[in-house]
Amino acid sequence: MKIKSIRKIVRIDEDKCNGCGVCIPSCAEGAIKIIDGKAKLVSDKYCDGLGACLGNCPKGAINIEERSAEEFDEEAAKLHHEATNNKNGKLPGVYSAAMITLLETADTDNKAPKKAAKQDSRLSHWPVKLALVSPAAPFLQGIDVVIAADCIPFTYADFHQDFLKNHSLLVACPKLDDFQAHLDKLTNIFKQSTIKSLKVVRMEVPCCSGLTYMVKQALQRAQKDIPLKEVTISIKGEIKT
Repeated sequence: MKIKSIRKIVRIDEDKCNGCGVCIPSCAEGAIKIIDGKAKLVSDKYCDGLGACLGNCPKGAINIEERSAEEFDEEAAKLHHEATNNKNGKLPGVYSAAMITLLETADTDNKAPKKAAKQDSRLSHWPVKLALVSPAAPFLQGIDVVIAADCIPFTYADFHQDFLKNHSLLVACPKLDDFQAHLDKLTNIFKQSTIKSLKVVRMEVPCCSGLTYMVKQALQRAQKDIPLKEVTISIKGEIKT
């Protein structure tokens, strides 16, 4: 028999939710999943009602309400979270995406593929990972900056040629990296640097929208008005916007 009481618990407004998944890593109990393109509470008993997921929703779709709900079961939540993360070898906080084969690996004509002409690297500095870059780095002064999602250089074949020329690069993943730490780092970078413009290059998958949200939040916190453009890349490596 389920014991219910009036308590605080998460409520998700599906009309506002765009399924970006930014809230999922913030829920230590694994109470939230993306189902049919929307964030949903899997079970009342997995939600502790503390609202750790609230601050990371770019659409403001999550809040705390008081209603009759099944009591929070910490042990059940722990077992659920472990089972979810271990299933099919998934990492903590990562929900599965559709698996798509983009290229046929079989060579039906028994012909070797033509080798593409070698392109020179346009990378002008190191490191590139946001977590490793100093807010006072000289390569962030008086220059245009590209902030790219981790998957972009592997997905978009001409990344160096089309995005890195005369640009400095910062790389981050809004899904797997520490969102709050990256937000703090970006805020300090914007405060201490003289960046001329920003270009966020993200994947079309919903969770990647968190990268643009992160940059906008950092600009707001740093009280900087730096021109910002977003470019979305499809999973097939094409520019969508």
